[in-house]
Amino acid sequence: MSQRESPPPPSPPPPPPLLGMQRGKVEGEDRPERAEPLSDAEREIIKDTWGHVFKNCEDVGVSVLIRFFVNFPSAKQYFSQFQDMEDPEEMERSTQLRHHAGRVMNAINSVVENLHDPEKVSSVLALVGKAHALKHKVEPMYFKILSGVMLEVFSEDFPEFFTAEVQMVWTKLMGIIYWHVTGAYTEVGWLQVSSSAV
Repeated sequence: MSQRESPPPPSPPPPPPLLGMQRGKVEGEDRPERAEPLSDAEREIIKDTWGHVFKNCEDVGVSVLIRFFVNFPSAKQYFSQFQDMEDPEEMERSTQLRHHAGRVMNAINSVVENLHDPEKVSSVLALVGKAHALKHKVEPMYFKILSGVMLEVFSEDFPEFFTAEVQMVWTKLMGIIYWHVTGAYTEVGWLQVSSSAV
């Protein structure tokens, strides 16, 4: 397939929101055949910038989840341990939230560490997708929302590393992650599609 026939990459979101979520659009309708792979240079950019984030992974992960739950409170329905928490300071003190933040950041770390091995990335994200579809029954659009929140927090906490160019590369990576996760949802026969969370 020539460059011209390839499905177009997801269009970059307008600044400032890096969310990439279109209100009211049903997810999964226009899923491209495959995610556009990262170039060697893009993989290096991700590894370099991730090194700065991962040094502070617990605090950054907690910041991401707090913003996610404050801005998208419907996401808390999947977390019995902290679904009734409204106060960001209370969330920050929650050991369960901190534990889940660590799991999220470690999943991203597994992806980044294995960017050279697309099969490994695919298998890691298939496990994440299947667990969230079958066990936790999380609507897949929350992965897209969380990706946007992550990019916002990374860009704010590490502005010297997350330049506009770097943000574009990370947006591409988040698109790849979302593509693999939603592929796992499709594989297990996920039919629940909704845009009610936004």
